[in-house]
Amino acid sequence: MNGGKPVTVRKAKIRRDLRRPRLFFFLGLTAVLLLATIFADKLAPYDPYLQNYEISFQPPSAEHLMGTDRYGRDLFSRVLVGAQTSIFSTLALVGIISVFGTVVGVSCGYFGGRLDSIAMRVSDVCLAFPGLVFALAVAALLNGGIVNAVIALAVISWPKYARVARSQTLAQKDSPYIQAALLAGGTPAQVIVRHILPNILGPVLVTAMLDIGTMMMELAGLSFLNLGAQAPTAEWGNMMSAGRSMLQIYPWVVLSPGLAIFITVAVFNLLGDTVRDYIDPKNSRVK
Repeated sequence: MNGGKPVTVRKAKIRRDLRRPRLFFFLGLTAVLLLATIFADKLAPYDPYLQNYEISFQPPSAEHLMGTDRYGRDLFSRVLVGAQTSIFSTLALVGIISVFGTVVGVSCGYFGGRLDSIAMRVSDVCLAFPGLVFALAVAALLNGGIVNAVIALAVISWPKYARVARSQTLAQKDSPYIQAALLAGGTPAQVIVRHILPNILGPVLVTAMLDIGTMMMELAGLSFLNLGAQAPTAEWGNMMSAGRSMLQIYPWVVLSPGLAIFITVAVFNLLGDTVRDYIDPKNSRVK
C-alpha cells in the first residue's frame, strides 16, 4: 500500500533484511574496537609510560606510528592504553545513567503521585542548566579525577533516560495485557519486570547507544580541562591537553589522541543510528 498506509509483512521483512548487513558491519567494527581496548596492554609495542628524552617529539615513522611526545613516550602505545580509560569510563557512565534513569522513569510512570512530581522537578533542574557547565561545577567541587568526572556527568545526564522510560511506561501501563496481568494476581514489581521493562528497553537501548559518543566527548572535555583523568594516566582528553601548546610545531602530539576520539565516536554513533533504524517500528511503513 502507498500513501503512508501499512505495508505487507513481506515488505517489512525485506526492509529489515536490507539493514541487517549494515548492522553486522558496525557490530563487527565495535567488537574489533572493544577487543583492541581489552588487549591494549599486549598490543602496545612500547611501554606507554617509559620516558626517553633522546627521542622526544619524533614525527610518525615506521618505528613510532604516531610519533613520540615531549617525554619520548610512544604515542601509539599511549593511545592504545588510553582507550581503556576513555572507552571503559564512557561505557560505565552510560551504563550507570541508563540503569538509574530507567529505574526512576519506570517508577514515576507506573506509581505516579509524589514520587513522580519530585523526580520530574529534579530532572527539570538538571535539564535547566547547560550539561557540560553543570558537570564542570560538580567535577571542580569533587577535585577532579576520572571517577569524579564520571560522577559529575552522571549527576546531570540521567534525566533523559528517566523521561524516555516514564513516557514509555505511561503508554504501556493502561494496556489490556497489563490489566490482565494484574487481574491474574501479578504484583506491581512482577508486572514491571515481566511486562513493562521488556517493552520499553528498545527506546532506552537506542538512547544509550546514541549517547556513548556524547558522553565520551564530555569526559574528554573534562580531562582536557584537568578535571578528569590526571597525568601521567594515559587518557585521550588529558593527552590532548598536554600537547595543546605544541599543536603548530608538533601537531601529531594532539592529532593522535584526537583521531582516536574521532574514530571511536564515529563508530559508536553509526552503530547507534543503525540499531535505531533496525528496531524502529516505522520500518513497517513506507516512507
